Amino acid sequence: MTPDPEQGPTDSTTTEPDSTDDPDQPSDHGQQTGRPKQVQPAEEIDWRGWLLVGVVLVCFFVIPVLILFIPQAQSLLASLGLSRRQAYLAMPMIPAILLGITAVWAALRTQSFE
Repeated sequence: MTPDPEQGPTDSTTTEPDSTDDPDQPSDHGQQTGRPKQVQPAEEIDWRGWLLVGVVLVCFFVIPVLILFIPQAQSLLASLGLSRRQAYLAMPMIPAILLGITAVWAALRTQSFE
């Protein structure tokens, strides 16, 4: 059989890595297995981490509970100059603004200022 010139030269002398059946020898041949060699302990959470936790708790627990109690807080809303409809529109903006400011702050803190 003559080799096809469009496929290029065929090389039948390619060598493949030897695989050993010895369980004591690592057989990864430099390939990444997905398992770390050593596990690093988690760092302590500082005030920035606690601030993020606090903002998330306020946004996902406190504000929704306050929204549920808007109908019972008519006198408080009237003293602030808000109607029930304005309160329903304004209260969801608090978590949106808090999460937006916190996301921008966290993104700027992760950049290295060298």
